[in-house]
Amino acid sequence: MKLFTIVLAAGSSNRFGGTKQLQNYRGKPLARHAVSLAEAVCGDRNVLVLGHEWRNVLVACSPLQGFFVTNDNYQSGIASSIAQGVGAVEHIADAVLLLLADQPLVTEDHLHALVAKWRQSTSAIVASTYAETLGPPVIFPARCFTNLQALQGDSGARNVIANDSRKVHSLAFENAAFDIDRTDDLEGIS
Repeated sequence: MKLFTIVLAAGSSNRFGGTKQLQNYRGKPLARHAVSLAEAVCGDRNVLVLGHEWRNVLVACSPLQGFFVTNDNYQSGIASSIAQGVGAVEHIADAVLLLLADQPLVTEDHLHALVAKWRQSTSAIVASTYAETLGPPVIFPARCFTNLQALQGDSGARNVIANDSRKVHSLAFENAAFDIDRTDDLEGIS
């Protein structure tokens, strides 16, 4: 079963006031941190989705074991980046692991645990659970690709999870609740 990681790093970071994908976390840009996690879990089977300042983010993430795609429509919201990433691998992937570039507290161990849980039931969605919600990092099997590509706006993939609740497995990971929205979010964790 081929699992591809899709690292979502296209957003314009409006609330942040700059390109947060390029902000340092533990000595490397947030986007590079996420790519490193993706590579540790899936090797060269990963896609970096770029948009805002894509050339600078690509340089910050290089060299890549996988490949990148650019989302020219990134300003419409995260849904277009999810669709772009899924579209890049839908013909060869059995599932995708969506990983956000602005969740720096996600660990390699947690991602490996998600993959192990998915391997037990490869037709299920396997989501992280935190702050009383299901969300990313999350693994979607190929049967969800059409619904992921039909998403609109900035709502992400939560509707796909909610509409398929009978086939969703979860793994608790409270640290995934922490994401970077403002510059002061980075203080004390880098």
